[in-house]
Amino acid sequence: MVDAVDLFAAAAFADESAYYGRSVGEVLAEHPAAEYSAGLRVYDLSDSAAPRRIGSLSVEGFGLHRIWYVGGRWAYASALLHGFTDYVLVTIDMADPVRPRVAGTSWLPGMHLAGGERPAWPADHRYGLHHAIVAGDLAYGCWRDGGLTVHDVSDPTRPELLVHRNWCPPFGGGTHTALPLPGRDLLVVADEGIADNCADQVKYTWVFDVRVPANPISIATLPTPSEVDYCAKGGHFGPHNLHENRPGSFVSERLVFATYQNAGVRVFDLVDPFAPREVAAFVPPPPTRLFDTRPGRPRVIQSCDVFVDPDGVMYVTDYNAGLYVLEYQGPS
Repeated sequence: MVDAVDLFAAAAFADESAYYGRSVGEVLAEHPAAEYSAGLRVYDLSDSAAPRRIGSLSVEGFGLHRIWYVGGRWAYASALLHGFTDYVLVTIDMADPVRPRVAGTSWLPGMHLAGGERPAWPADHRYGLHHAIVAGDLAYGCWRDGGLTVHDVSDPTRPELLVHRNWCPPFGGGTHTALPLPGRDLLVVADEGIADNCADQVKYTWVFDVRVPANPISIATLPTPSEVDYCAKGGHFGPHNLHENRPGSFVSERLVFATYQNAGVRVFDLVDPFAPREVAAFVPPPPTRLFDTRPGRPRVIQSCDVFVDPDGVMYVTDYNAGLYVLEYQGPS
């Protein structure tokens, strides 16, 4: 039996700068893992109490990071394939869920080492797809220090790059999640804080006007939590992830739910997209014990992901403290 690779807990990445500060493919080439399995498994959920595995997709490389799949034929994932410096965009054909297959790929120039490309970005920057969110025929991808892309995926077998925007430098990179609000032609983009005590700069969550998808224009940032000195609190401060408005969840084109690591979870109102305002916040108490197994980590919360169900119940995961279940009681 083979296991999946937990990159976050791997010895090669005990120093966070090895994970966030250079190409993951390069680090893994220097520290090969033991035998492992990588890819995707498909389950039949017709009996939700007893999921049944029906299919799988093996990936030649270190596998997938995050998947956008909301039913139907096509899934979109970030995949670290052999021959690439880091995670790239792959489209997965789910027409036969027993035998899913990779149908298309896209990457930033310089990532395909096996094809003779070489990176043009600084060695201490990491260009790799965290994931893409798809709305209609457009996929909005976040590439960490590589910024934002918009792809036309009307033909998922041939993702077409419409635009690549990168604001690192002068800003600190870590672009993580791009949330489209298609009914308003807006895009909310979170840059992840990836170093303790804001050593990588204070990061921001940006609001873009995407009326012209090939020309996204930044028009605002969400307010940065400032009621205490979060940079001095320890651990990571700043955006991590956004509630993604997946079908069947709480879907809003006005409210944005965001995790801010040691500053907990925040809710922002975009009724005026040029002047977003915070309308709710929850900062959990210090964890009684750490779930992060790495040595020497500070005992502070690190709110990571947030999912909001249709009734406004919020599920907030925390690297250090586990899971919080909250209820949003503000305006919808």
